[in-house]
Formats: sequence, structure tokens, C-alpha cells
Amino acid sequence: MHPRRRRKEAPDRVPTMPLKASHPGTRNDTTVVGLISKGDESTYRDEVEQLTSWCKANNLLLNTSKTKELIIDFRRKKAEIQPLFINGDCVERVASFRFLGVNIEENLSWSVNTSELLKKAQQRLYFLRILRRNNITQRLLVSFYRATIESVLTYCICIWYTSCTGAQRKALQGIINTAQKITGCPLPTLEVLHNAHCFKKAQNIIKDTSHPGHSLFELLPSGRRYRAIRARTNRLKHSCYPTAITHLNTTKKCPSRHSCVNLCTV
Repeated sequence: MHPRRRRKEAPDRVPTMPLKASHPGTRNDTTVVGLISKGDESTYRDEVEQLTSWCKANNLLLNTSKTKELIIDFRRKKAEIQPLFINGDCVERVASFRFLGVNIEENLSWSVNTSELLKKAQQRLYFLRILRRNNITQRLLVSFYRATIESVLTYCICIWYTSCTGAQRKALQGIINTAQKITGCPLPTLEVLHNAHCFKKAQNIIKDTSHPGHSLFELLPSGRRYRAIRARTNRLKHSCYPTAITHLNTTKKCPSRHSCVNLCTV
């Protein structure tokens, strides 16, 4: 869909509902995303009904107790959304939800997700200190950092980094600064890591014609730059796709996230 059309629909965009479908012996994560436009909830609820019917036809059970509903609504005049029922059970409505390792909040502030990242990374810093005390070589320390700490900090970083506050970024960067002191080796900053991941992700989307966001990367007639997505709000401007297009237009080649790490001695 062309970005200009999407901007017209943005004020009516309301709910996102994650569903967890479970079956004895297995566990599957299923998400139903609904758009309520002009107060009409029929399409949204039909999607849920279709999922329920499909699960019954395929001998699957929807665990309503683990099913959560998350509503994202940035309109000035918010209408009341009626409770959702599945098989007679009311679905719990929450302010935040953990989906595929990322904590999504109804206001898209990413504060819960940042707190979780800080908690995980700080726990792993302890083990990095233990390795340092046991005189592990610098190269192994950096390898441990990249595998256990950097991987946590950069998980889905293309989605949440540009929407974080300055304080949240500073707190996450503090983890890298501490790891840098422990290893005694310069490490790439969080911004450098984000730019590298964002650039690589954008290139992968451009190559994959089946990706839902492929059509958003439209080359200009010159063939050198991509058409920027116009945004009326900072929330959209700092989201994944506009940021990725900006990096493509301003970066000639993929930035290396390991350029600083290569300065370490064996």
C-alpha cells in the first residue's frame, strides 16, 4: 500500500490483539491484528471468529486464559471498545504484552522492553567479570560479550531503538561502556549496532519481493536514492521503515559493527 494512503487511515487505527494458541504437547504463538475504522468492529471480530473456527477444524484448542488483547489507540477522541469473548470466555485486556521476546506497550513507549533488556544484560555482565578474573584472553572475552550481551541488546533493535527516549538509550549504552572496561577493548556503540542492523535488514527486505514491506522501498527516477516516507508525527518518523530508508539514502555501504572489535589484540 502506498504511504500516502496509509496516512489517511492512521487516525482510525486502533487495536492489536495477540493470541496464544496452545495444544497439549505443543505451543504455538498466533497473532490477530485488527483495524477498527469508523467504530465498526465487525471486521476485527470476524478475524477472531475465523481463527477460532480454524482451530476447531484442525483439532486445536485456544487457551483463553493465556490470550491477551492489546489496544493501540492514539486518537484524541477515543471510543470505548467492547470486551472480546472467545468461546464464551472474556479475553483479558492488558497495557503491555510480551510477543516473540519483545515487550509491546499500548503507548509504544518501550519502557518495559528496555527494563527487561537492562536486567538481562546486567546479569550477564557478572559472568563477564568472572571470566576476566580468571585471566581469560581478551579475544575470548569479546566473543563472550558478543554472544551473550550484544545479542540481547540488539534483538529487534530496528524496531525499538529510534523510538526510545534519550535516557533509555543512555542506560543501554552504559551496559556497553561497562563491558568495554571489563574487556579492555573498544566496542561498537549501540547507535553503530543499530545502524548496521537497520542497513542489513533494509537490504534483505529489498531483495525479498514477498516481504510485506517490500513495496515501501521505492527507488526514485535517478535510481540512486529511495523515496522517503512522509510522516506527520515523530512516532511514524522514528519508526522502522522511515529510519531504514534514511539509512539507505545516507550510507553508501553497510557499516561494520565489528570494526571496533577488530582492534583488539589476541
